[in-house]
Amino acid sequence: MFNRRQLLISTAAGTGLLGNAQAAEPLETLRILSGFPAGGTVDVVARRVADKVRGTLAKVALVENKPGAGGRLAVDELKRAKNDGSTLLLTPAAMITLYPHLYPKLPYGIEDVTPVCGATSVVFGLAVGPGVPPAVKTLKDFLAWAKTAAGQANYGSPGAGSPPHFVGALLEKESGVALSHVPYRGTVPGIQDLLGGQLTSFVGPIGDYLPHVKTGKLRVLATSGPKRSRFLPEVPSFTELGFKALEQVEWYGFFLPGKAAADVVQRHAAAIKAAMSTLEMSEALAAYGLEVAVTSPDELAKAVKDENLAWGPIVKRIGFTPES
Repeated sequence: MFNRRQLLISTAAGTGLLGNAQAAEPLETLRILSGFPAGGTVDVVARRVADKVRGTLAKVALVENKPGAGGRLAVDELKRAKNDGSTLLLTPAAMITLYPHLYPKLPYGIEDVTPVCGATSVVFGLAVGPGVPPAVKTLKDFLAWAKTAAGQANYGSPGAGSPPHFVGALLEKESGVALSHVPYRGTVPGIQDLLGGQLTSFVGPIGDYLPHVKTGKLRVLATSGPKRSRFLPEVPSFTELGFKALEQVEWYGFFLPGKAAADVVQRHAAAIKAAMSTLEMSEALAAYGLEVAVTSPDELAKAVKDENLAWGPIVKRIGFTPES
């Protein structure tokens, strides 16, 4: 969330409680729901965790992709699942914390999910490609060019109402430079248009840029973390450049259905912590620009509450509605 306290940056914070989970017989089958297509970062994390907990937390652990409605379908599926520990959800924060402010008829609420633990975190970046002059190498350059671009300056995002959309919208508000928003259905088509020059800039997870930065096809001008990302150490953060309001670290968290028993929560949290805390996992996720960021159930619950409260004023400032 914007201006978050170091909630999910440290993998060690608050994990001591997880070791108290009581041993129990493995579940017959564990479903891990993902609200996004196979091959995306949520799916990658879910499948790696499923591989690690298979045989310990559950005899069979599998991932079910429920793409659609910006990740909302998977949360609704969790709400309707049996409350016996056999169904988990892995989701980015926005589906739980932001969407209640955007969709008046959302079929679920915060009370319908039980926080288990945080898993990973990612920051966003503003990238440009051949649609802007080669001389545009910094955020200052981009904003100066945008002022004189006669309506050509725009930014894409993975979807209207997504956190990257709000990063771009806040950049427009904070800088006073007009930037038109171009929403896409995910990052892949947006980055394709950015590479092709049809789009001048894009705001999305930095991991999606890394292959193209290495080849010189894209230039990342700023990132949304509280400090520079280790994956792009040469790129300044928005905060460093004077745009503190754009600070955002997005986390992915695991959830059980609402009112899950405390011992079930602790057991699942301990198993996920063990799965996430290996060097193998850290190295695998680094390829996607993801940081391992394990938290306790209580910390995740606090994050959900705090971020839900914080999103309201931001949504109001941007003036976004699903129809806008």
